[in-house]
Amino acid sequence: MTATAAVADDDPRVDLPAGLFDAGLATSGIDLLSSSPGTGPFASGSINSDLAFTGDHAIVGSYNGFQVYDVSEPAAPVLQKSFLCPGGQGDVSVYGDLLFMSVEQTLGRIDCGTQGAAGSVNPERFRGVRIFDISDIDNPVQLPGVQTCRGSHTHTVVADPDDAENVYIYNSGTSGVRSPLELPGCQNATLTADPVTTGDPTQWRIDVIKVPLDAPETAAVVSQPRIFTNPDTGAYNGLQNTLGGQMHPSGTVYSPTPNTNTCHDITAYPEIGLAAGACQGNGILLDISDPVNPVRIDAVADPNFSYWHSATFNNDGTKVIFTDEWGGGSGARCRATDQPEWGANALFDIVDGKLEFASYYKLPVPQTVQENCVAHNGSLIPVPGRDIMVQAWYQGGLSIIDFTDTANPTEIAYLDRGPINGSSLVLGGYWSTYWYNGNVLGSEIARGFDTMALTASDMMSENEIAAAGEVQLGEFNAQAQTAIVHEPSFAVARSYVDQAERAGTLSGAALAEVRKHIDKAEKLADGPAAGRAVAAQLDNAARKSGAPADSNVVQGLTALAATFG
Repeated sequence: MTATAAVADDDPRVDLPAGLFDAGLATSGIDLLSSSPGTGPFASGSINSDLAFTGDHAIVGSYNGFQVYDVSEPAAPVLQKSFLCPGGQGDVSVYGDLLFMSVEQTLGRIDCGTQGAAGSVNPERFRGVRIFDISDIDNPVQLPGVQTCRGSHTHTVVADPDDAENVYIYNSGTSGVRSPLELPGCQNATLTADPVTTGDPTQWRIDVIKVPLDAPETAAVVSQPRIFTNPDTGAYNGLQNTLGGQMHPSGTVYSPTPNTNTCHDITAYPEIGLAAGACQGNGILLDISDPVNPVRIDAVADPNFSYWHSATFNNDGTKVIFTDEWGGGSGARCRATDQPEWGANALFDIVDGKLEFASYYKLPVPQTVQENCVAHNGSLIPVPGRDIMVQAWYQGGLSIIDFTDTANPTEIAYLDRGPINGSSLVLGGYWSTYWYNGNVLGSEIARGFDTMALTASDMMSENEIAAAGEVQLGEFNAQAQTAIVHEPSFAVARSYVDQAERAGTLSGAALAEVRKHIDKAEKLADGPAAGRAVAAQLDNAARKSGAPADSNVVQGLTALAATFG
């Protein structure tokens, strides 16, 4: 079945008019609130990358540095600060007063200069993880940072629940290995399918950086775990070793090549002691109970996947979505002829520490050959009782999916623009779309920074949107997951009722009675009535639902009633 099989003929995303800032727009279940083009060195033609959030600020990474937007009014974000510091890739993360940024290109300089760093060995070159003090966000101060042998393509903040004095960074470098004359200890190796068991090659490992919070300028690499080693043979290259020229099921050569010599992205969930690594040729599961020494506990491969790119856990840590960046992000990989398992998501259940495949999810509408499109970065939307993710698909726009049932992921909302250019492929589209404190915010590679708001539909109620918006975070990094906790509220209780109605387990007179008692309880709560009167109405709602005691409906109502006890 092709990717178009599940799409109605009248899907408004098909044949949208092209344009940079005036392309056709199609939405369902989400509205575009604002679109802020970059200016100066961040104008169209530069490349915007990943996002991080702190307080009322969105930090937009770029190959040229980063920009800070005030998003206290999501419909009218204000560019507050631009910081020019070239070096690509520009992925950003925040932790307290610290900002981390990945630098991979050889033109990156220690002093953030724009003149580049010539030669194969240059003492002024910076490749690794930059560290900034952003305690005064209008005046970021660059600290020494940490140089690494392959630079930094991406990184992940790992906060150890048992270590309040330090934060850790898992660094993934995917570029060429530096000369040991430029950075001592770097050792290049030829990628091979033969077992590699000797030397200390830079490949087949990640970097763990320790950042003392009271002295972040002393941050340093403290371990370089070889998480791909074959436990039986000791080979460093113990997972997939596909070499160049091998054929993808599409009949074209794999691009990128699924060769597991580093990770592209690692998503850490310290509260459950796990991380999911999207590691080029494999998806892996790591035990990070000791964050300095992560241990691989499972690995999966898939011939349909060209490049395991990123990962997202559900809130319970019982599921994980891996993405495949077939084409490297610059190719048109959502064509009508592309199969739904190519350049897609692979959904896994985590059972007894093992990854069990459940299904694929691909953007369910074809894109043109003028649009780079493939699975890319996203995050959870904290709707109680459901596993929902908003995800970027480059020029495929964004897709919001419900993966509560991993065997049957379903699109419930989308936003898509037409191609940037109607006659040739021009790089653009969403690099990242993330949920933060009530809104979806997106980094558009060519068009700038977007803010969006969910709208009610048959698949997402006003109550569910309101309940998600009640989850307010002080900071957010998509690759550093933390447990989402919903405090008891009327929006949460009503969300469970709406879900029961949608599922058909609550209907008719019982549904009407439940809603009547919840409405009365809220009215009483807004007045001078005693808490016990409010609780009584909520108890009545739970009883008249006829739902089991362990159902979300009854538990949500009971938890809310307890707050009035």
